[in-house]
Parts: sequence; structure tokens; C-alpha cells
Amino acid sequence: MRIGELAALVGVSTRTVRHYHHLGLLPEPERLPNGYREYRLRDAVLLSRVRQLAALGLSLDELRDVLADDAGKELREVLEELDADLARQQAVITLRREKLAELLRLVDLNPDSLISPDLTTALRDLSSGGSRFAALDRELLTLVGSMAGEEEVRTLLAPLTSPDALAKAHELYARLDALDDAEPGDPRIAALAADLADYLPAEMTSAMAAHSGPGSAWLEALTDELNPAQAEVFRLLLLTLKEGL
Repeated sequence: MRIGELAALVGVSTRTVRHYHHLGLLPEPERLPNGYREYRLRDAVLLSRVRQLAALGLSLDELRDVLADDAGKELREVLEELDADLARQQAVITLRREKLAELLRLVDLNPDSLISPDLTTALRDLSSGGSRFAALDRELLTLVGSMAGEEEVRTLLAPLTSPDALAKAHELYARLDALDDAEPGDPRIAALAADLADYLPAEMTSAMAAHSGPGSAWLEALTDELNPAQAEVFRLLLLTLKEGL
């Protein structure tokens, strides 16, 4: 078969076939007297194997090592290896689909969130009351939950779910909102930073202090949303937390 027929059989482009030749991943058959290359069934099997291995994420060196081992095998052995590649790829796809199904279930329960309903409830209770800063805090904690793990966020929030703790949180959020038009030298800033340090549970303050160094993703995301006075509150808060470690 010609290169176009080979490519169509395996489901790739002729450019892909030539690229694999160039990389040394697929042997080039000798040219016939008429100048054309004649591909055989084994070439189609090998091309399919390269394609499946590449889909599994193997590096170029890893591909070469595997394919070098294939060179001395009988066609049946290569076909069996190809079947194993497909099985591994199918397992990866199955795992991804299971994760996607879970995300779809969460979206059906709460279209605005990709976290579990119980954590959604905790965040909703904490940020209720119409505070702009509370809404921002909820978004940040939702992001942390999706990246670092919901269990960690639930552990951090557990001490803040009592009625008294929620009432105090709403008071602190209101004080942060009140700094919307304030300057970094506002006299309310230092007292608010101190009250936040006293309010936050030890597990949360430890996590904040440990992950607030240069390049901290959560700190940069938060600071970008704050005005200078609110940013100063958190600068003083983190200084206080680090001094307490």
C-alpha cells in the first residue's frame, strides 16, 4: 500500500507518517523501482503502535526504547503489545470519564460550584450577608478546595461553623468592606489585622503563614482583588501570623 493508504488505514495524516519517519520512530520501507515506498501490514501495525504509545504520553526517548524492543518481535507479539497499549489508554479514558461524571453531578447540584454540597453549604453560611469581601473569600476558598482538596478546606473551616463564629466572621467582613475607600494609613487597619489574627483558627493561620511566601498563588490572587487599605490589613495579618510561628 502507498503512504496515503497506510495513513488512512491507521487514521492519521501522511504528514504524521513522514514525521514519525523523520523522528526515527517508524522504519521507512525501501523504495520500489518506480520511486514509491510500498508499506505492508506490519508497517500499519507499527504505525498504530507509535500512535497509541504517543497518546499514552510517553516521551520521545521512551517511545524509541519501546519500539526498539519491538523490532525483534514477531507480528503477533507486536499486536499483543498494541492491544495492551489500547487497554491502558482505555483505562485512562475511563478514569477521566468517572471524574467528569462526578463534576457533572456536582454542577447539577450547584451550577456555580465544582465542590461537594456540604462544603458549598459551609462556604455559603460563612459568606452570607451580602458582603463583597465575603463573596471574594468564598471564591478563594472554593478555588483552594478544588486544587488542594476539599478535606483540607473542611478541616480549616470546621472551627468557624458555629453560630458565634459565623457572627464574628460577618462582623469582620463588614469591617473589611468598610475599608473600600480607605488609605493604607487608616487607623482601623492595625486593629482589624489583630482581630483577624485572634479570630482565625490555628490550623488556618499556620496554613496561611506557610503558603504566603514570594510567588504565593492564593496571596497574589487575593491581593489583586483588594484596594491598598485591605491589602495592608493582610500584610499586617501575615506578619503577625509569621511572628507567632
